[in-house]
Amino acid sequence: MLNIGFFGDGPWADKTLKKISKDNKFSLSFIVSRFEKPDLKLKKWSKKLGVDFISFKNINSPQALAKIKKYDADLFVSMSFDQILKKEIISLPQMGFLNCHAGALPFYRGRNILNWALINDEKEFGVTVHFIDEGIDTGDIILQKKRPISDRDDYSTLLIKAESLCAECLYEAIAKVESGNFKRIKQKSIHPHGSYFFKRKEGDERINWNSSSRNIFNFVRALTDPGPCAQTFHNKKKLKLRKVKIPKISNVYLGKPGEVVLKRSKYVFIKTEDSVIKLSLEDSLSTKNQLSLQSLNLGDLLK
Repeated sequence: MLNIGFFGDGPWADKTLKKISKDNKFSLSFIVSRFEKPDLKLKKWSKKLGVDFISFKNINSPQALAKIKKYDADLFVSMSFDQILKKEIISLPQMGFLNCHAGALPFYRGRNILNWALINDEKEFGVTVHFIDEGIDTGDIILQKKRPISDRDDYSTLLIKAESLCAECLYEAIAKVESGNFKRIKQKSIHPHGSYFFKRKEGDERINWNSSSRNIFNFVRALTDPGPCAQTFHNKKKLKLRKVKIPKISNVYLGKPGEVVLKRSKYVFIKTEDSVIKLSLEDSLSTKNQLSLQSLNLGDLLK
């Protein structure tokens, strides 16, 4: 039986534990949760499986290392754990330390990968399970799967797809390690450099109306619920957008990017760099400053 030390958080980790717990070839030695906000679902799993539920402010501290070493687990796995792991803890398990990353490595290393994939108009997204090394998402790949992205997808739908695919991939990778039937693929054998994306931060939500309609469409769907939503301003008042459409039109609307060029009772057309986008009443969210779609008039400029 393969003894596993589990590090994780959120629905990604919950779905993985459901799969692991049903396989009698695996047993859990412990569950490590994030420190700031320990996952209560994972705590329930620890009680159900009869294993310790622990968290550390610094997972690389001597105290954490000493405690984790006592469990003598064969394999460590990480699913949405939020601390950078250093050499000492990586080297503890005899069979290695696996991580599941919601990106097609060696591309899309880093943070907020699903948002970036939509912003970049990708036609598919990937999930990769790799051995952890001292770099960031640079370890040898053991398993990778990809799924298509359609124009009907947004951040919320990709999250649902990625949560299930991550659980599926990590479970399969664990089974490969247990059987010994796997290959380690060097990321440099796929591409010498790959790509890295930084975590999106407050202020990155603002729409650039000088972009194409397609770029704005992708930007809005990438930041929609449960994200912060794309934002635009008029007279210092903020409007958040859940969704926009690129209308099929034959006539040409003249105006400046960001200008309201058509207004109806339930929607407006806003000029972009190359055409227009359609913003419907139900897809706009006024903030405390109380900017609403109804308050916009022809010729108003959004910034």
